[in-house]
Amino acid sequence: MPKVSSDTLWELAAAEAESRESGVREEDGGDAVSERSVFLMGSKAGGKTSILLRCLDRDEPSKPTLALEYTFGRRARGHNTPKDIAHIWELGGGTSLSDLVQIPIITVSIRSLSVILILDLSKPNNLWGTMEKLLQATQAQVEKVSSQAQRAEKSKAGAKHQMPVHSISRSLPKDYPDRELISPFPVPLLIIGSKYDIFQEFDSDKRKVISKTLRFVAHYYAASLIFTSIKSESLMLKTKGFFSHLAFGLDRGKTVSCESTKPLVIPAGSDSFSQIGSPPVSDVDMSSLHAKNPKDLWKKVYERVFPQESTSEQRELKDPAKDPQYSEPQIDTMRTQKDQVTDQCHASILLLYMCTAVNTVAMQILHLVSVATHELAIW
Repeated sequence: MPKVSSDTLWELAAAEAESRESGVREEDGGDAVSERSVFLMGSKAGGKTSILLRCLDRDEPSKPTLALEYTFGRRARGHNTPKDIAHIWELGGGTSLSDLVQIPIITVSIRSLSVILILDLSKPNNLWGTMEKLLQATQAQVEKVSSQAQRAEKSKAGAKHQMPVHSISRSLPKDYPDRELISPFPVPLLIIGSKYDIFQEFDSDKRKVISKTLRFVAHYYAASLIFTSIKSESLMLKTKGFFSHLAFGLDRGKTVSCESTKPLVIPAGSDSFSQIGSPPVSDVDMSSLHAKNPKDLWKKVYERVFPQESTSEQRELKDPAKDPQYSEPQIDTMRTQKDQVTDQCHASILLLYMCTAVNTVAMQILHLVSVATHELAIW
């Protein structure tokens, strides 16, 4: 970005806004600094925060995510060079708070946005539902913001010189496997299967179904896929490589592992439908499933093996103050005291009302007795 020739507040603000939209700004020395955005979402209690802290080299205990939380990471490219910045948003609550995707996914961040979906491999009966709802909500918001940004560019003078809105579908190479058969996610997507240490104890047939299904989904969206566990240093090192590739543009490594007997490590573009094969279920008649498309077929087969549990998260969170995920002992104690005082006030008001009603009835009775006594005296 060229140096700002005027020091008026308005022009400085306009220059800053322009640099943020492009995702690149300059330090005082003229070195370009990259700013990227990463949106992290996934299964409730699936280890999102723990994985993020490890990827950022932060030695601190993880805490439950409160709705939507922001943090950032910085990384220097070399000695005495400016540090690139990664703006990181983490969505908590599983699928129950999916409406909050509209906060981090905006026109300012859309050009440099990447999405990380963390799925709990130890809970396969919640996996597809979580994945489907979160990806649908995120994709809808990305496409909405992209359309808004494109319309804004067209309305600007000289819009043809503006940087186009980032879209992974425009950057796929011509030799990308199954390029005409997939539906790339609109921004770079990384799918992480967490708690591999528990997953590896599953029956081999179940592991195969889960692994091949996630391979299909990842390839269908032109996404990268990796299985990991915070208890494995080697797996976390590979996971950190994928994360740093999205957050800072670093090399993610060349390791590829597609065997269901090992942790999957599959960079985008390293798999294909021919290698994945058909759904690994022999006792299911594919024609009886009445699938509309390949993705729907994999979904029906997966749900036949792992019936999806009905998610009642929305109903459970009618009163978030009672959700143990957001517990704060001091605040909860004060809230309990306030509720008790409120209940006492309500009880006092009710008692006063009842006393008033009783007094009113008593007065009416006394009035009737007085009138009757007066009439008897006259008689």
